[in-house]
Amino acid sequence: MAWERTLSIVKPDGVRANRIGAVLERVERAGLRIAAVRMASLTKAQAEAFYAVHKERPFFASLVEFMTSGPVVASVLEGENAIQKYRDLMGATDPAKAAPGTIRRDFAETVQNNVDHGSDGPDTAHQEVAFFFNQADLVAGERR
Repeated sequence: MAWERTLSIVKPDGVRANRIGAVLERVERAGLRIAAVRMASLTKAQAEAFYAVHKERPFFASLVEFMTSGPVVASVLEGENAIQKYRDLMGATDPAKAAPGTIRRDFAETVQNNVDHGSDGPDTAHQEVAFFFNQADLVAGERR
């Protein structure tokens, strides 16, 4: 197994519903370590840059509008196979298709308002972590 870092974002709907603690508690319960955390309000330009991979998709404008509708909480998670472990913890993008006990099944409302975001691979994780945090922000963790 590989020790990894990944990005988690509690989206505006999760922040509005006071789910920050519930999401982070599940992260810790799953054996992942929180190396950094911060609350931020994304500008339109920042949200467009973060989700640039979806620029040509029909949902891009509504995604940007949603992600700028309130503050988000970004966290760097680390541990063995952190990327896949967090994706499993989140559940399917569509909360109706997410497995019981996952974050999205328990807390999400729609495909877009789905409480959280997680990196989908090592390269993406590296880019997304760097989008929200610089190296000095990251607490050096023990590789368990």
